Amino acid sequence: MALKCGIVGLPNVGKSTLFNCLSNAKAQSANFPFCTIEPNVGTITVPDPRLQKLEALVKPERVVPTTMEIVDIAGLVKGASKGEGLGNQFLANIRETDAIIHVLRCFDDGNIVHVDGSVNPIRDKEVIDYELQLKDLETIEKKISSLARVVKSGDKEAVKTLELSENIKATLEQGKSIRSMEFNENDAILVEGLQLITAKPVLYLCNVDEGSVKTGNKYVDQVKEAVKDEAAEVLVIGAKIEADITELETYEERQMFLDELGLEEPGVNRLIRSAYKLLNLDTYFTAGVKEVRAWTVKKGSTGPQAAGVIHTDFEKGFIRAEVMKYDDFIQYGSEQAVKEAGKFKVEGKEYIVQDGDIMHFRFNV
Repeated sequence: MALKCGIVGLPNVGKSTLFNCLSNAKAQSANFPFCTIEPNVGTITVPDPRLQKLEALVKPERVVPTTMEIVDIAGLVKGASKGEGLGNQFLANIRETDAIIHVLRCFDDGNIVHVDGSVNPIRDKEVIDYELQLKDLETIEKKISSLARVVKSGDKEAVKTLELSENIKATLEQGKSIRSMEFNENDAILVEGLQLITAKPVLYLCNVDEGSVKTGNKYVDQVKEAVKDEAAEVLVIGAKIEADITELETYEERQMFLDELGLEEPGVNRLIRSAYKLLNLDTYFTAGVKEVRAWTVKKGSTGPQAAGVIHTDFEKGFIRAEVMKYDDFIQYGSEQAVKEAGKFKVEGKEYIVQDGDIMHFRFNV
């Protein structure tokens, strides 16, 4: 499933450092703007403690977690929508992602230059929002222009799309992102087809210093206040600390380091899970002596669609899905015990997969 989260922000806010921690890929990270030119793409493992519990019960030969893709996109600057600072290329890279992790610098450090000369996460956020909104405005104006010709022919679908496009344009002209609008199901499908950048779901990531990792700071408070009406999650992470954690070789060393900071787990684990949720994804499991494995499906997927993630033949020849709930399996300890408790279900083609389902597919090709 090639759904991707793009990491965006101004230059020098910690995007590439964070990306390196997430993917263990070594994207170049330096103290000057436009260090990242081509987007770096990393496939990262999604941490899921349920796998360890399944492994303890099933004792398989191997355990395979699910993965997702993160894209490190070069820093945007004022004028990006007009091509400043390689802006067109960067904006095209963002358009190809499915959700946005917006990194904001929330720490003071005189040794790390800020592209605008001072630390102000709200101003930084507004710069990025403005450039993305301008690009969407350009896109929607082109769409309106092309629809105007079709509407004259009396095409009812075109009339509907034009009305929606006009509403979108009005929202952008008010300095608001498309994600702030509410759409019915049909309109949401039309909006998706327009590939508007500010329609993508967003997560705000406050990059802080070591002393602010647990409690935040004044900059984090400012960000939370600024985005309170956006229904967007705000995460606090110290990218430099995360980089230090990845340098430690053993689990014990990493745990000692986390204990000293008063943290239960690395911040990137929380970020990965939040990004997974942002992409509207669920996990189901297959569990047998050969392999316990996590699989990714779009929320709301049917049984056949979930089977197709394993192999297209499974979807084409789908007969039924045998389903156990994760909590039931952990409680009763085995498939047989789940059956005896009456918790083992056989589901057909209409079944909507739930996060944590343990599934076995019957198919015929």
